[in-house]
Amino acid sequence: MSVKFAIIGCGAIGSRHAAVIDAEARGSITSLCDCNVMKAEQLDEKYSLGVKCFADYDALLASTNANVINICTPHGLHAEMAIKAAKAGKHILVEKPMALTVADAEAMMTAASDNGVYLMVVKQNRFNVPIALTKKAIDSGKLGRVFMVQCHVLWNRHDGYYADSNWRGSKELEGGALYTQASHFIDLLNWWFGDVVDVKAEIATKNHAIDIEDCGNALLTFDSGVMGALTWTTCVYNKNYEGSITIIAENGTIKIGGPYLNKIEYWDVKAMPLQDDICFVDKPNAYGKYQGTSSNHDKVVTNVVAKLLNERHHVVEGDEGIMSIKAIEMIYNNARVI
Repeated sequence: MSVKFAIIGCGAIGSRHAAVIDAEARGSITSLCDCNVMKAEQLDEKYSLGVKCFADYDALLASTNANVINICTPHGLHAEMAIKAAKAGKHILVEKPMALTVADAEAMMTAASDNGVYLMVVKQNRFNVPIALTKKAIDSGKLGRVFMVQCHVLWNRHDGYYADSNWRGSKELEGGALYTQASHFIDLLNWWFGDVVDVKAEIATKNHAIDIEDCGNALLTFDSGVMGALTWTTCVYNKNYEGSITIIAENGTIKIGGPYLNKIEYWDVKAMPLQDDICFVDKPNAYGKYQGTSSNHDKVVTNVVAKLLNERHHVVEGDEGIMSIKAIEMIYNNARVI
């Protein structure tokens, strides 16, 4: 049996979805949609799909035989598109961020529940080798009590990144740098340490002509009692400098870094030394016609297929996906603009 997917939004992320579904033995693409239909047609040609391409999302929903709608559009469109897909009886796989407000995320969850479909959220970094190993160290109790966590997202986004886009830098469609650059980091902090219950933050726009912040600092308290510090920026000179998470615990210290949280930079855990026969650095993925970053989108799609075929899976659903939206909304609501 094959699970059928329709991809909405055929830009960079939509292209990655196409690549991993094309490489998935039990998955297939049956429809493509982009407001610039040429992008959809280019993907159709690249993967020799021979499927119908749409410029209108409503028209696709009215005719597609897909089981799953992959929403790979600008952030501000996710909620409306997910709700329409649910009402059409389609399962949903939505890219991060799930939505731009808690209210929208809750409306998506309600629509999915009311229509008996799954609402699934892309959280591919959970499959990174260092991330999974850290989760094991926390859940097994090997780290003991966790005291603090520090997260740095120190990246470069040049002026053209925003100027060449009709949605990046927009408050309405992008929402903020936390949704785009830091969303996956915040998801991991929630996954490990629970909901954010208290925030003190500052944000600023220092180096770009955009509607959203490009610098921020936040002090976080998680419901587990863990203290957190988050620093994020898109103002680093020339190229990305660091994306890292450091955990300070009773029985260990861990730092995960690399370009995509794919490298263990420091590991000193009392009862859990690193094994010599395991590679702890994720390698770039290759999906047939597509050479990708260390994204693990392939594992997300494989798990979606497993879920729909009633097999064991590790799919992130709406009730988990909303945690990072709650945290981000709380940070912005409590942030002092400087």
